[in-house]
Amino acid sequence: MQTGSQQLSDPDHGLSLAPESRMKRRFRLCSQLGLGAMRVSIARRTLFALLLAAIVSSAAGTVSSQSPPEASPVSLQQAASIALEKNPLRKAALADSKAASAGVREAQSFLMPHVSFSELASRGDDPVYVFGSKLRQQRFSTNDFALHQLNTPLPFANFTTRLGGTWNLFDSFASWHGVTRAKEMNTAVAHQLERTDQEILFRVVQSYYGVLLGGKQLEVAEQAEKTAKSIMERSQVRFDTGLVVESDLLSAKVRLAGREQELIRARNNLALARAQLNTAMGVPADALYQPADSLAERALAVAPLADQERQALTTRPDLKRIEAQQSAQELSVAIAKSSFGPRLNAFAGWEMDNPTFLAGGGGNNWLGGIELQIDLFQGGAKRAALSRERALAEKIAALKQAANDAVRLEVRQAYYDQDSSSQQVEVARAAISQAQESLRINQDRYDSGLLTITDLLGAEEAARRSQADYWQALYQFHISSANLELASGTLNLQSPVVMP
Repeated sequence: MQTGSQQLSDPDHGLSLAPESRMKRRFRLCSQLGLGAMRVSIARRTLFALLLAAIVSSAAGTVSSQSPPEASPVSLQQAASIALEKNPLRKAALADSKAASAGVREAQSFLMPHVSFSELASRGDDPVYVFGSKLRQQRFSTNDFALHQLNTPLPFANFTTRLGGTWNLFDSFASWHGVTRAKEMNTAVAHQLERTDQEILFRVVQSYYGVLLGGKQLEVAEQAEKTAKSIMERSQVRFDTGLVVESDLLSAKVRLAGREQELIRARNNLALARAQLNTAMGVPADALYQPADSLAERALAVAPLADQERQALTTRPDLKRIEAQQSAQELSVAIAKSSFGPRLNAFAGWEMDNPTFLAGGGGNNWLGGIELQIDLFQGGAKRAALSRERALAEKIAALKQAANDAVRLEVRQAYYDQDSSSQQVEVARAAISQAQESLRINQDRYDSGLLTITDLLGAEEAARRSQADYWQALYQFHISSANLELASGTLNLQSPVVMP
């Protein structure tokens, strides 16, 4: 019994009746199990951290190795050439030109003979159909004269092959007038295509210089923000030393906040101007193009106003388009008059009729002739059509006069705008140096305590405004020069405003 009791109380055995020994054994077992689980968890966490670090390092290396795409430099003439190739408005105008050319060929087709071919398969027991089909197949016999055969024939099949043609020999010159009218409309569309090219070029010039202006406005905003920050720092120093009151410092901080807002707007305006340039060029709005030209002063020769008006009235493509449309409408009146005259048509046809489609065994025949048609009475429809065409001709004549007046006014407005912008550039250029010198003097006087913060901020605003006005005046000069060429009808890829 004593030996058995010792075995049960031995800690090396799996059972123990002693409470203290049992608790120690459980504690040792739990400690061993917890330590092992903890070691596994730490190993897993370490492995995960190493993998995550490797992934982040690889991604950082990839990002650093891939530099952001650079914008492609493009000159104004290159941008204009791209626009004339990819702009969807020009593609639409070019499609109109192709359609007008097809209209000329369609009108010319009425002067040529028209030939047609047909294949007809029929079957029935209509007495007239059966009688005529047997005659055409040359299979009519004396038995077919029986009354029973004539009145109630058996179903009969006929396969007809026809080759025929018609030719309008004379229609009181209506077809010839139609051809000439189609050519005039084609000429009108060609002039409209030329005008579309000029309008596209103007939009490219406008948006191109808009990007250049946006860049200059961004530079002015950055410089104004730096100046405002410098004034705020000076005010802070003077306020800390007790030379100015707190309101001066607050005014400087408010001005700095305003300049920061203007800087944000300038950045967004530049991004929008780039998108507008891409749209004018006919490329995606997020395409990266950087203008290679600069926003600088240029000497452009301008003809006198009278010469500009005279040139516009003779070279504007839209005025030429209206003249071509007027000629086409006069031909429409001539076509309406031709409808009252006689028409002479020739026709001919050859026909083969067989009882089956392939075996043959039938007959053939031909027919030709000339037909003269004269409309004696149409209920007044032709006279009404003639009156409508004459009214449309009067309308186009009035629109032509209105277009000429509008072109004269447009040329005058463009001429005066160009003259004003040219003079404004000179005034704005002189104001820049004056405003900068005034700002320098006012800063020194403010540091000496001779001026208030209000005077200094006013001088800073004048300096910023002088720079912004100069670049805006220079932008208006280039745009008004392009608009003057657009108004006179001379804007093209070789124009002085487009050439670098």
